[in-house]
Amino acid sequence: MAYIKMLVLSATFLFTIGCQSKVKKENIVTPEVEQTEEIKLTPQELSEYETAYFASGCFWCVEAIFESVKGVKEVISGYSGGKEKNPTYEQVGYGKTTHAETVEIYYDPKVISFTALVQVFFGSHDPTTLNRQGPDKGTQYRSIAFYKNEKEKEIISAYIQALKDQDVYDGLPITTEVTAFTIFYKAEDYHQDYEKLHPNNSYIRNVSVPRLNRFKKNFGDFLKEDAH
Repeated sequence: MAYIKMLVLSATFLFTIGCQSKVKKENIVTPEVEQTEEIKLTPQELSEYETAYFASGCFWCVEAIFESVKGVKEVISGYSGGKEKNPTYEQVGYGKTTHAETVEIYYDPKVISFTALVQVFFGSHDPTTLNRQGPDKGTQYRSIAFYKNEKEKEIISAYIQALKDQDVYDGLPITTEVTAFTIFYKAEDYHQDYEKLHPNNSYIRNVSVPRLNRFKKNFGDFLKEDAH
């Protein structure tokens, strides 16, 4: 079964990875590569798809991972999980809010299920490091699985329980927050598609790309044709 297969893959895909303080290194806002013609869906077109929200460290990394998954139509980097209205990157990045770096995922449920997205979420980061992914520390990098209804909450909770039952993390506690979704704030434009547009950035080369490649290696069945 795919569900069991994903649990086994998760057991072999533990790594300590994250995003160093991007506030300090955010000097490049112009794409480093020539942009190719890309068809962007309009808000009206996107409204025809389902949405899901996850936080698991650097949103540059997380956006790139979910963009590679079949059935995913668009991924947007932003902020969620906090109380402050209209947060900025500088505020979130310096830990001055209660928000976490989060991605908004538009997906086709006829192609990929919410359960599969939860599997991708847990299989692409370390959910046992409290308020941290790799070198990045702070609540803004915490692990959160958001739910929009009771069914999604049940799916997330059941998957976490299965991970515990199989002792996937060798007794380490899963620190992922299971949180009701309330509002998502889109991040500044220069954060969108950052990994794709800045391949020569040192953080992208040394952290984001290796993290994405680990995911691709272990979750090949979930990838879009052009993501292999």
